Amino acid sequence: MILAIDGMGGDHAPKSTVKGAVDAVKEYGITVMITGDQEVLSKELQQYDYDKEKIEIIHCSEKIENEDPPVKAIRRKKDSSMVVALNLVKEGRAEAVISAGNTGALLAGGLFVLGRIKGIDRPALAPVFPHENGASVLIDGGANTECKGKNLLQFGVMGSLYSEHILGVKSPKVSLVNVGEEKGKGNELTKEAYDLLEESDLNFTGNMEARDLPRGKTDVIVCDGFTGNIILKLTEGVFMTVFDLLKEKFTKSFMTKMAAGILKPELRQIKKDYDYTEHGGAPFLGVQGVLIKAHGSSDGKAVKNALRQGKRFAENKIVDKIQESLGN
Repeated sequence: MILAIDGMGGDHAPKSTVKGAVDAVKEYGITVMITGDQEVLSKELQQYDYDKEKIEIIHCSEKIENEDPPVKAIRRKKDSSMVVALNLVKEGRAEAVISAGNTGALLAGGLFVLGRIKGIDRPALAPVFPHENGASVLIDGGANTECKGKNLLQFGVMGSLYSEHILGVKSPKVSLVNVGEEKGKGNELTKEAYDLLEESDLNFTGNMEARDLPRGKTDVIVCDGFTGNIILKLTEGVFMTVFDLLKEKFTKSFMTKMAAGILKPELRQIKKDYDYTEHGGAPFLGVQGVLIKAHGSSDGKAVKNALRQGKRFAENKIVDKIQESLGN
């Protein structure tokens, strides 16, 4: 299987993208086409021992920066590492594309280069949301700040397929984020979305308040991108703060250090379960191709796991399954 990666995208690129590509080639048996500056990427690759037949550099003369206006960047920087990587999927030379670069540009590129799946009005970002029993799919995680009810219905359909075929959940429960559990709660968007989800063939379980999301009471968390992004950022911030406080408390005295030593394996496992580098990235669902957005600050481990996720999505033909569910 051949996957493409935007070699210059991300805060730590190309160091992180090259390291992730090398490790993914060794661990997952894939072939990687890495786009970017030939000289820079070659220099990074010289540090590693790997099968030279498994990684190919596709030279590009441009790079999309984080501060670049998304749509203009995609239209004007045709030879950027991101656009070239997207075209590799469009042309059938690669089965998935991974990028840790400009999120808005990647979404715009997915729309303009790959195109939307027929029947999907707006592609959505679908990150994994860890909880005490495993993980749920949160959709939308930030791609669409303004939505209509039918958009949230489509998010529910795509998120349910993701949960079933990638996370292995049978008949995944789909819930709508709202300010209360009762039907009729919320604004016009959530009321409209509730009715559409209730009438669908999905395993819709109704509204869910944000406080219940970490409990793992649902498999697919449906919301608009504004709400979803706040949920993600708040959860990340709370988790980091709690661990910082634990570290401070556990290093206060000899006794607390002893307690920390006893609890270290359990604390390490909790941190691993909630570590974004373990999940790699979030897919943009609804475009005509496998498109994985890695965290902007991804290190080599996160990039490697994003490539693993791209491989799984391609193998499970999620794009085809979304099209089939829409009758395409």
